[in-house]
Amino acid sequence: MTSPEFSAGAGRAPEGPPCRHQAALHQCPGGVQSVAPLRATLEGTDRHPGTSLLTLMGFRLEGIFPAALLPLLLTMILFLGPLMQLSMDCPCDLADGLKVVLAPRSWARCLTDMRWLRNQVIAPLTEELVFRACMLPMLAPCTGLGPAVFTCPLFFGVAHFHHIFEQLRFRQNSVGSIILSAGRACRCGYAASTSPAFQFSYTAVFGAYTAFLFIRTGHLIGPVLCHSFCNYMGFPAVCAALEHPQRRRLLAGYTLGVGLFLLLLQPLTDPKLYGSLPLCVLLERAGDSEVPLCS
Repeated sequence: MTSPEFSAGAGRAPEGPPCRHQAALHQCPGGVQSVAPLRATLEGTDRHPGTSLLTLMGFRLEGIFPAALLPLLLTMILFLGPLMQLSMDCPCDLADGLKVVLAPRSWARCLTDMRWLRNQVIAPLTEELVFRACMLPMLAPCTGLGPAVFTCPLFFGVAHFHHIFEQLRFRQNSVGSIILSAGRACRCGYAASTSPAFQFSYTAVFGAYTAFLFIRTGHLIGPVLCHSFCNYMGFPAVCAALEHPQRRRLLAGYTLGVGLFLLLLQPLTDPKLYGSLPLCVLLERAGDSEVPLCS
């Protein structure tokens, strides 16, 4: 994710994001480094005939509408508390907010804003392309789906270590303070998402979630949209919720959102809603009869 983001307002060295996204593109279809071994995995044996490379990477039409809507809805349910908090703190009412969201001028302004494009379009697309569409099909035949879901996000988390190097380079923090800042962030009133150590943990957990979505839906569009939504929302401001004048309602919203998310996680990602899952078919043809995430 584009941490410290997950939010557009977080500062970072100006040269960082373009370089990182160019590097990501060089690892996938913009460059052939990651696609070559993926193609070899798919075509190098006679066990996987008829499976398109793009289909394996989540580019397919079958089940695309539920794959675009249901994972995003599930993620919005998880963020019920932060959405309530955003609504309470917004100076405009719902009608005015909808007018702003639907206004063509607002979208035109966003599309000319490089920071918005980075956080809402470029980062979600390139990072999900590399760490889900390219990496999971290569890892899964070697490790199985379950271990791949938890291995892949580690690379995703490490990809955000440049924030640590930036802070050290510009002497904003020492190594010790960077590691400890995650624990102090909430207590001291700072945004937890500004801690690189925290970013690694958060991005790794988020990466496991989007890897789960990619496997269960067989589509890339769901993880990309969820990534974009989370970049917009940022990390939930739990500390601010605890100090909010309407904290009881907010905490109820946070609790309800997490509860509904856990309750709906399996039903809304049921593979039957999305058609045949290419990655699961690939593993079944390879002789892996136990693929619990595929059912």
